[in-house]
Amino acid sequence: MRRSRGLALSLALSLTGTGAGLGIALAPQAAALTPPVAFTADALSTWQPNGVVWALAEAGGQVFAGGTFSTVRPPAGGGGEQQAVNFVALDAATGAPTSCKLSFTIASGTATVRALALSPDKSTLYAGGYFGAVNGTAVSSLAAIDVASCTVKTSFRPAFAATVRALAVTGDTVYAGGDFLTVAGQPRQRFAAVGATDGALKPFTADADEPGRAVEVTPDGENVVLGGDFFTVNGTNSHALAVVDATSGALTKAYPGFIETNSVVKDIATDATGFYTANEGTGGGVFDGRIALDLPGFGQRWRDTCLGATQAVLPYQNVLYSASHAHDCAAMGEFPDGQRHHLLAQPTTGTGKLGWAPDTNDGIGEGIGPRVMTVGSKNGVQYLWVGGEFTTVNGAAQQGLTRFASTGDTGAPTVPVASAASFRPGEVQVRWRSSLDLDDSALTYRIYRNGAATPIATVTADSLFFKRPQVSWTDTTVAAGQSYTYRVTATDAAGNTSALSATASVTVPTGTESYPSQVRADGAQLYWRYDDAILPYAADSSAGGNQNGVHMNAPALRQTPGAVSGASTAIGFNGTDSRIYADKRQTVGSAYTVETWFRTNTTRGGKLFGFGSNQDRGSYQYDKHIYMTNDGRVVFGAYTGVTRTITTGGAYNDNQWHHVVATQGPGGMTLYVDGVQRGTLAVTTHENYSGYWHAGGDSLGGWPDRPTSEMWAGQLDESAVYPTVLSAAQVQNHYALATAPADSVVQVTAAEDTYANAGAPATNYGTSSSLAVRGTSFYASYLRFDLPAAPAGTVLKSATLSVKTSTTSGAGTTDTVSVVPVTGSWSEGGTTYNNRPALGGPALGAYPGIPDGSAVHTAGLTTGSVAGALGGSLALALSSSGTDALWLWSSEAQAGAGTPQLTLTFGAP
Repeated sequence: MRRSRGLALSLALSLTGTGAGLGIALAPQAAALTPPVAFTADALSTWQPNGVVWALAEAGGQVFAGGTFSTVRPPAGGGGEQQAVNFVALDAATGAPTSCKLSFTIASGTATVRALALSPDKSTLYAGGYFGAVNGTAVSSLAAIDVASCTVKTSFRPAFAATVRALAVTGDTVYAGGDFLTVAGQPRQRFAAVGATDGALKPFTADADEPGRAVEVTPDGENVVLGGDFFTVNGTNSHALAVVDATSGALTKAYPGFIETNSVVKDIATDATGFYTANEGTGGGVFDGRIALDLPGFGQRWRDTCLGATQAVLPYQNVLYSASHAHDCAAMGEFPDGQRHHLLAQPTTGTGKLGWAPDTNDGIGEGIGPRVMTVGSKNGVQYLWVGGEFTTVNGAAQQGLTRFASTGDTGAPTVPVASAASFRPGEVQVRWRSSLDLDDSALTYRIYRNGAATPIATVTADSLFFKRPQVSWTDTTVAAGQSYTYRVTATDAAGNTSALSATASVTVPTGTESYPSQVRADGAQLYWRYDDAILPYAADSSAGGNQNGVHMNAPALRQTPGAVSGASTAIGFNGTDSRIYADKRQTVGSAYTVETWFRTNTTRGGKLFGFGSNQDRGSYQYDKHIYMTNDGRVVFGAYTGVTRTITTGGAYNDNQWHHVVATQGPGGMTLYVDGVQRGTLAVTTHENYSGYWHAGGDSLGGWPDRPTSEMWAGQLDESAVYPTVLSAAQVQNHYALATAPADSVVQVTAAEDTYANAGAPATNYGTSSSLAVRGTSFYASYLRFDLPAAPAGTVLKSATLSVKTSTTSGAGTTDTVSVVPVTGSWSEGGTTYNNRPALGGPALGAYPGIPDGSAVHTAGLTTGSVAGALGGSLALALSSSGTDALWLWSSEAQAGAGTPQLTLTFGAP
């Protein structure tokens, strides 16, 4: 269903390391900082004006900036403001002012420089705008500057009667566009040509009925491309864009009806293959994007219909850089209406965005952001300069000017947000939301297990600022009943590496977990279990594993008890603004199933789960959803041009867990609650659009029994989407499996630990942060655990002991370390080598050598021996018969990460 807008990864992977399994879909790789993108997204230190920059040009290692300002100042934190009246010349490499000083002034009104262009040999700079003098020399809105001496060329004397907004220069001609109606007293409406040496008016006539904003000469010099607000050129209909003869101004190509009547062309740029337009519109149904047109022929190559007032385009090395405030690229299959993105890149051959997205804010003035771009060069380094009315760049204060280099990428990717899950023995799914790097879309991820310094696996994956799908890797070298920790880093092509992710912990079950395993086996393509411990990431536990969700406004994590038996948790929504949206944009096929568990006592209703066209804003198309009415009835709805719904007869806002499943396919629509079919409807179609899955709320305008709140106040658990229709038997099976017995895991940290040292026989090490093990000369470590009793109806199914090697050089050992029972009495504060307790047998477990490097290591223990101590105390010792010492962290060490630790798994007998 629609509402008005006013209301309203693909991944390419490679893998090395131990383990296997990637829950992702393969697709063409996006470009990184290496070609085709030529510039980093790291803003360089640059002097800044106190106003708006409208024009940029470059020659000989200098960048010239014109606009509406009176001073320039150093980057944030620097002192020494300098006068700069509507013009400043800056060093391309340092961003600091040069010795060239020009002031553009006018006797009355506000002077401004709106256009800068260089002669082909870059010896002369032409400046257009609204001004009457340059450094006191009288001019009339267009001036020529000798670049070498930074002086006005008094021989160049054109007379423009109004603002000049655009310039293009050939060897003998300066073309101008703007607001003027006469030049040198002769009629020339909005476009004109004058001699490059003396400014004498040329016969060129391309009269337009509204202002000219852009002018560009084709590479062959035969034609001039015009852009602006106009509707006619030389009396012929051609709105906003036209191609005219370079000598006479006669129309070569008109574009009637080509650009929407409420849109204009703000900028035109050319390369060897074509020309590109920057477009801005006002009101509904506008064209705000970019057009590529081919040379020769002047026909459209492609059209990018992103919304957001494009101000400038710059083709460079087969990439089109653009300045805009793009906020809605949904029509291009990219990002929906939302946050503004001011700097973008795409290939000159197509519309898909590349991995380059530094950003500014809207800034002052009209609040447009960036308005102009140019490339400067010095000492073999290229610099992309951006000017406009912004006041921040990449979140840091910087006004009006910024620049980006072709070398020196220093920005690291964002820190991955990782989690881990295990549903059956022998497998752990490690997954994370792909990181964001503003100038590198192809990132390398390294997965570290148990604190090891060497990664267990390496994965490469692509992401863009609007496409950050989940990446997953399956560790198949894990043992049932043992606990593992994982951390992930992201590295870009330049070697910049993020910090380690927060630790993701998981215990491998001793048997298959019935409920999640069945959901995966039945083909869920999205499966949010809500076991996440860190905002803002909702992990996808489906077998494909790439449709993660993003938390908005901090839903309550790890709510207990969850809907299904076991340690899995639920998520809570506040009914006001917290919700989740999916990262992946997609369409929904003719057959699908939506499933979730819910619990609430709300009397305001709300949407539990559904599909919508937007992400972090209310959708303007929305259906395939489940919502609750104010009185607690559950509704399943699809939109076919009208709303089609199934509504339960009873209420379910009783603060108990309930299971709801909604299906649609060739057999129509079916709604189940708690395993029972509650209604059907012979409707096999729904609205076809691209969008995102939502949990916890989205738009509901126009739907029957619309609740007071569109947002869900309550808990959700085990939400899943399938690309097929689940059968009644499958639905009933899921409902039954929720109460099936599940393993529970208890982790116990050592209550006491110490070690004995033959080299210091009378010394007690009870307060030491270290433990040590060696046969000769003797070290032995002693551990005591206070064990819980087995939960009612369960038995101990497995027990493991985890220890962590210290950061001491050579902390590991090549010798086997045994875990043995302690038969004598001892205490942490009193045990020494001289009074050490006796050790028993047989060994409960062993570590067959432990490598150097601080990491957690786990050994399985004999279940029966540990089970006999449940509800009491278990004393263990670590011993060795070798000569290579093992150094571990004790429970007193903060770096020990909770070790030494026992992990106990309980389950049905």
